[in-house]
Amino acid sequence: MKYYIRLFAAALCFGTFVLPAATSSAQNKAANVQAIAQQLDLTPQQKVKILPILADEGPKVEAIKNDNSLSKVQKIQKIRAIHQQTDPQIKAILLKEQYQKLQAIRQQAIKDATQTYGH
Repeated sequence: MKYYIRLFAAALCFGTFVLPAATSSAQNKAANVQAIAQQLDLTPQQKVKILPILADEGPKVEAIKNDNSLSKVQKIQKIRAIHQQTDPQIKAILLKEQYQKLQAIRQQAIKDATQTYGH
């Protein structure tokens, strides 16, 4: 298991730092997920459980942020709905302090999404 975590971390580092010119949006998203994991100070066991959830959530939130047909309120509602779907899984994995940090990160992401892309 530790081998796979190290392999994943090495792949992220390689993709993010060695090939910056070829960085794709998928690599950026993986780096964002990894940054969140680092901010939450996750254990290796938590990372194995949380990273797939966050990686799955990311493109959905990004699509909402980039949807110019939605108003700010609609974007906020849709993003919060996505977060509510994954909250039970995430809350079961994280410590109380980690969950609170994640909530703050998510609130900032919603704020950024509506200020940057909102009507």
